[in-house]
This record gives sequence, structure tokens and C-alpha cells, in this order.
Amino acid sequence: MAKHSVRWIASQKTWLLRLVLVFTVSTALVFLMRTSFDLCDRHFKDNESLSRLTAQTPSNGSPLDFMKSKLVLMVSHELSLSGGPLLMMELAFLLRGVGANVVWITNQKAVEDEVVYSLEHKMLRRGVQVFSAKGQEAIDTALKADLVILNTAVAGKWLDAVLKEDVPRVLPKVLWWIHEMRGHYFKLEYVKHLPFVAGAMIDSHVTAEYWKNRTHERLGIKMPQTYVVHLGNSKELMNVAEDNVAKQILREHVRESLGVRNDDILFAIINSVSRGKGQDLFLRAFYQSLQLIQERKLQLPSLHAVVVGSDMNAQTKFETELRNFVKEKNIQNYVHFINKTLTVAPYLAAIDVLVQNSQARGECFGRITIEAMAFQLPVLGTAAGGTTEIVVNGSTGLLHPAGKEGVAPLAENMVKLAKDAQNRLMLGKKGYERVRERFMEQHMAQRIAFVLKEVLQRA
Repeated sequence: MAKHSVRWIASQKTWLLRLVLVFTVSTALVFLMRTSFDLCDRHFKDNESLSRLTAQTPSNGSPLDFMKSKLVLMVSHELSLSGGPLLMMELAFLLRGVGANVVWITNQKAVEDEVVYSLEHKMLRRGVQVFSAKGQEAIDTALKADLVILNTAVAGKWLDAVLKEDVPRVLPKVLWWIHEMRGHYFKLEYVKHLPFVAGAMIDSHVTAEYWKNRTHERLGIKMPQTYVVHLGNSKELMNVAEDNVAKQILREHVRESLGVRNDDILFAIINSVSRGKGQDLFLRAFYQSLQLIQERKLQLPSLHAVVVGSDMNAQTKFETELRNFVKEKNIQNYVHFINKTLTVAPYLAAIDVLVQNSQARGECFGRITIEAMAFQLPVLGTAAGGTTEIVVNGSTGLLHPAGKEGVAPLAENMVKLAKDAQNRLMLGKKGYERVRERFMEQHMAQRIAFVLKEVLQRA
């Protein structure tokens, strides 16, 4: 069986992007003709100042139309292919779409990086201004802005470093968008101004509760008015996910590049490669699943593990561990490493099951989970973090514990889905229905619109 060539994938990246674009355009009219949802929104406030929003759908126009002509400054701790910056960029484009003036600042050292260059030019093409993080231009923009959005806890360092004595003038119009679930982000140097901003926006209820408790117990500070905003899939991704012809072409093309047959069963983990994302435990579970199939003498198509999110240039110790494990177990023909990419649609079209294996407290939300569900894929996820607010265990996927104790259950779940194609289809169909009900771009826009209105009134 042919081994996957990373160089081949790199050479075909442009082709895949063009293909996705073609099918995005071809399905746009169909998407616009779909019946819109008429879902009710409920807004809960408890004594801990936690505002909870559920799925809503706009009527006519965009729910963000009130942001027209508003000046919004966005401050991100980095510009990369990771979830936080990409989410902020998506919000920037939504705001530009309704006529808001958007300025982007990246609070990191200037680096000659192809990804940074590409993302900055993408923003410039969409009308987002990109300023230096330091200097008078940044200060003037912060003072004039109607709204300042800080992206991630680490972005808090920018306030004192750049604004200095002007910090108190800006805090009342700051919305702090938090995505982190790791304990090392709870440092006063990052979040000491958190109690004084207009509001905090967090991607899941479990993360909001964690921040409320952790800031109080560890730092002795209180969270501001906090809003839980579940994310949604972009229209572009949904256009591809709902185009069966596009999916079939992508599936065949990617599978051919991987050297796998059409009836082989592919389990994929799509995240930046790091210990917290659990690729090591995923591969151990995959290896165990192969052993279980052999021990039980099950007659199944070949199983493959796909790891999307590698960094071939970095050669990190963790990634070396992963590759050494694959060699040690002699499963090189069944494990495929693919470099990190902004274009996940081809791989979602090509695989059969997504594994969301984030460890410890799990993902704050996990955008890739709802993207996979849009492609009618069942999800095998850790019973932690935002995954528990997306995946309905036994209905849209199967959950397993985080940590080493989750390896055996994950292996069993892999075998369970591998030998039951009907169950895979049923879980995938239910997942797609859940996405259409709760996790579309219009749902996210409506939820964010509610937050922005309240923050602007408070500012």
C-alpha cells in the first residue's frame, strides 16, 4: 500500500483550494435558497453574571447591521493558523461585511513568516486595516474606537505595554474574547484588567465556569459580565459540506494521494500537533484497535489513522515521539501525517470518523468538531470541555475519558464504528442536523450581535 507523501500534498494545495472555491461558488445559490430557521433565543443571567445564549437566527439582513460605520480595534496575541486568530479574522470579515471599520493589531514580534504574510494580505483584501502593535497610531485607534476586542488572555499584555496611562480610558469599551482552558494562562500580568472591561466572551459554558472559579480562587479577582457564545460554521464550509459532487471528488482525490482504497476506513485527528491535543493517545488507541480486530478475527476493510496538523519544519520532540511510535509498531502503511493547513474541507470529505482527543480540560469549544459534523461525520471525542456541549453521546458521536484511561475505550469505539457502517451513517446524520439547528454562521452572528449591543451600551 502506498505511503502518504507530504510533498505531494504541498504540491496539490493550490489545486485543492481552487476546487473548493469552484464548488463554493457553484453551491452558493442553492445555499441562499435554503429555508431559514425560525429558532427562539433564550438569554439567562445568574447571580454570577454569566449570560448564556442559545441558538438564534436572524430574520432579514444581518444581525450585525447596527455595527455599520463603527470603528472596531482587534488585538490578537498572534497571527497564525491556530483557532483563536482564525476566529477573530472571521469576526473581522463579518463586521466588514456590514460596513464596520476594522483595524487589526498583532501583539507579537515581527517575523518573516509566510503564514503571517498570507493572512495579513487576506485581511487587507477584505478591507481590514493592519497596524503595528506599538506606536501612536495604535494608541490613537484604541482611544477613538467604539469597541476594542482583545483575543485570548495573552493579548492582555498589550494594554500596559502600549496604552500605559491611557489604559483606564480604554477598558470600559473592551470586550475580551477568551478561548484558553490551560492553567498557565491565569497570570495577573495577563488578566489583571479583566474585572474592569465591559465584558468577556467565552466559547463554552464549561470554560466560562472554569474561568469564573479559577480567577477567584487563584488570583482573587472577579470576572466581568460574561457571555457564552457557541461558534458556527462559515457559509463557505457549509457550501462544500452540502455539495455531494464536490465531496466525492475531494474524497477520491485525497484518498488516492494517501494510497488508500475507497472502502478503507479513515479515522482522523485534525489539530495542531501538541501533547494537549492528544495525538499520542490517539495513535495508541488506533494501534490497540488494530490488535482488537486481529484478536477477534473480524473481517473488516483496512483501518487508517490520519494526523492533520503536523509541522514538518519544526521537528518538535513530541512529533518525533509520534513518528517513532509508528515505526516501532510497524504501522507506517496505516498512519498518515499531513502538514498543518487552513483548508480542512478536503480531509473532512475524505475521512469516515473524526477523533477530537484534546486532553486535560479538553477544548474550549473545538471548531473542527462542528465542521466534521457538517460533513456528516461521527465524532469520537473526549468527555471534557466544549466537546460535551457539541457531541451528544450515542446520538452524534461517542465520548471517552481524557488521559491514558481513555485509550482503551477509544480503541473500542473505533472498532465499534469500523464494523457498523449504518451506525456511522446514523451518527453522522444526527450530527449534521444538530449543526443546522445550532452551529451555523447565522447562529454565531446573532449571538455575537447580542453581546456587542450590550457591550456598546455599557461603553
